[in-house]
Amino acid sequence: MRLKTWIVAALGLGSLVALIALSMLASSRRAQEIYVQLDDLNTHHRNVEATLRALRSDVNLSGIFVRDYLLDISRERAPEYREQLAAFRQNNMTSLADLKKLVGRDHEMATLQAMLEDYWQALDPLFDWTPAEKIVRSAGFLRRDVVPRRDAVLQLARQIEELNDANLTEQRAEVAQRHAALRSDLDRLRRQTVLLGLGVALIVVLRLRFLEHRSDAAEAEMRRLSQQVVNAQEEERKHLSRELHDHVAQVLTGLRMELGRLERAAGAGSAVSAAAAGCKQLVDELFSTVRNLALGLRPSMLDDFGLQAAIEWLVRDFMRRSSIDVELSVVGDVDALPDKYRTCVYRVIQEALTNCARHARAQSIAVSMAADATGLHVTVTDDGVGVDMSKRGRGFGLRGMQERVRELGGTVSLARRAADGGTVLTCHLPEPVAREGKGAALARLAG
Repeated sequence: MRLKTWIVAALGLGSLVALIALSMLASSRRAQEIYVQLDDLNTHHRNVEATLRALRSDVNLSGIFVRDYLLDISRERAPEYREQLAAFRQNNMTSLADLKKLVGRDHEMATLQAMLEDYWQALDPLFDWTPAEKIVRSAGFLRRDVVPRRDAVLQLARQIEELNDANLTEQRAEVAQRHAALRSDLDRLRRQTVLLGLGVALIVVLRLRFLEHRSDAAEAEMRRLSQQVVNAQEEERKHLSRELHDHVAQVLTGLRMELGRLERAAGAGSAVSAAAAGCKQLVDELFSTVRNLALGLRPSMLDDFGLQAAIEWLVRDFMRRSSIDVELSVVGDVDALPDKYRTCVYRVIQEALTNCARHARAQSIAVSMAADATGLHVTVTDDGVGVDMSKRGRGFGLRGMQERVRELGGTVSLARRAADGGTVLTCHLPEPVAREGKGAALARLAG
C-alpha cells in the first residue's frame, strides 16, 4: 500500500502545529507562574517594608511623646500621654505580629520582641513620677534608659529590613533563573520547530520530486507510445494506400478492360453491351473512389514528386470539395526535407484545413511554408469565427499534430487573430541534420 503524499504532509504539519501549540501553552503557563511569583515577591517586600516603617514610626513617636511628657511638669495631661503611649505600644505589638507572619525569622523576631518589651517596660515607671522627680531624673533617664533601647530597636529593625532586601534579591535571582530557563526552553522549542519544519519540508519535497520523476517518466512513456501509434498509423496508411493503388486499382483496371472486350464482343445495341457499359461506368466510379481513398490515406506524389506538389494537390482538392479559397505560398526548397518532415508538414496542413472547413466557417485561408537556415516555418491563417482557447487541445487531431511535431523537436501554437477574427496556426520544425552533415542540410534548406 502506497503512502499518499498528502497524508505525509498532513501528519508532518499536524505534528508541527501540535508541538507548537503544546509548547506555547506550557511556556505560557510557566511565564504566568513567573509573573505571579514576581508580583507576590514584590507585594511581600512592600508589606514587610510598610510594617517595619510603621514599627519604627511608632517607636520614634513614642520617644517624642516621652520627651514631651517629661518636659511637661504638670500632671493634668498624664492620662492623655499614658493613653497615647499605650496606643503606640499596641500598634507596635500588632506590627510585630504581622512582621512575624511576613518574615518568619524566629530568632530575629524573638530578639526584636524582647527589645520592644524591654523598651516599653522601661517607660512604665514614668507615669508614677512627681513633677519634681521628672525635673531631676528626666535627662538622665532619657540618655541612659530610653535612647539606647530605642536605638537598639531601630537598629534591629534596620537589620530585619536588610535581611528582607537580601531575601528579595535572592528570590529575584531565582525568578531570573526561571526566566532564563524559560527563554532557553523557548529557544529549544524554536530549534525543534525549525528542524521539524525542515524535516517535513524535506520529506514533502523528496516525495514531490519522486512523484514528478515518475510523472515525467510516465509522460515520456505516453509520448513515446503516442508517437509509436502515430508512426504505426502513418505506416498503415502508406500500406493501405499502396495496396489500393497497386492491387485494387489494377484489378479495377483489368475488370474495366474485360468489360470493354465483352461490350465489343456482344455488339452494339445488344442487352449485354448495354449491361457491360453500365458496369464500366460503375467501375469508373469505384476506381475514382479508390483513387480518392488512396490519395486521402497518403498521396503517392508525396513520395514521388515531393512535399510542394503534394501540398498543391491537397489545396486544389480542398478548394474543390469545400468551395473555400486557399492561398498557398512556398519559399525555399521544401522538397529536400527528409520523409518524416514531409509527412509531418503534410499532416499538419491537412488537419488545419480540415478544422477550418469543419469548425471555423472560414471564407478564405492562407497557407505559408518557408524553409531557411533555422528550419521550416508553416503558418495556416483563416478568417473564420476563431478558436475557443478554453477548449483547445481537447481534439485528437490537434494532439496528433502536436505529437508529430514534438517528435521532430518542433513546436505548434494556436492563437486567435486580434484584428479581424479567425485563427492562426504556427508550426516550426528545426532544421534536419542529414547524414551529409549539418552544413549541407542548411544549405539545402536555404535553397
